[in-house]
Amino acid sequence: MSYEFVNVERKDHLTIVTLNRPKRMNALHAPAHMELQEIFNDYAEDPDQWVAIITGTGDKAFSAGNDLKYQAENGREVLQEQMKNNTTGFAGLHKRYDCFKPIIAAVNGFALGGGFEIALSCDIIIAAEGATFGLPEPRVGLMAGAGGVHRLPRHIPYHAAMGVILAGKRLTAAEAYNWGLVNEVVSLDKLLETAEKWASEIMLGAPISLQASKEAATKGLTVPLEEAINTQYPLSVKMAGSEDLIEGPKAFAEKRPPQWKGR
Repeated sequence: MSYEFVNVERKDHLTIVTLNRPKRMNALHAPAHMELQEIFNDYAEDPDQWVAIITGTGDKAFSAGNDLKYQAENGREVLQEQMKNNTTGFAGLHKRYDCFKPIIAAVNGFALGGGFEIALSCDIIIAAEGATFGLPEPRVGLMAGAGGVHRLPRHIPYHAAMGVILAGKRLTAAEAYNWGLVNEVVSLDKLLETAEKWASEIMLGAPISLQASKEAATKGLTVPLEEAINTQYPLSVKMAGSEDLIEGPKAFAEKRPPQWKGR
């Protein structure tokens, strides 16, 4: 299926999602959000899609966040009406709490405001050397309400996070890497290749095992350690009854690559 504001490519078990509004620095408006919600709904529901990558068109911007020009042109009431069916939030991601498939952000340039919040909603972040991260919303009368004010202080020290949130400080790719926000920094021409390499390494694991691991890790962060360890999560139960649980040890014993079925 084709979309107007987003490109989607599927390579075997990998879904690559590319924001495609380069004239607006890949900033997102209501129609783009709805496309992304549908795209990530499809990804979440398709048992043959195991890992996703999200990136931006061009060499300048991953995403400049909310399309303020579109917002000014259309008014608050119109935007609220257009967004009322968007249950998964900014880019179809920031409120998507029940997708436990891995998602990688390949940040190819500016990741500002909602663009940064998209990356923060992902599990792995690969950044081009010239990438920049920031939350400038207060300077236009807004706040980083698509998860930025909550996720960033959970990932880096409080005072460092508040420098970004309150003072509009931007982080270079190197600074983000040093804070542990970014997994790897590479040249722009190697960005997607590197993200796909990470995806390939992830897919060496059984799909249900990966999902069970993400579910336990993310849900476990919200409760005390003892409770997290003693909780039996739904996908862990599913993993215990899966065919892949048999295939993994069998392949190991036979000294061959496992043939995962995702069930």
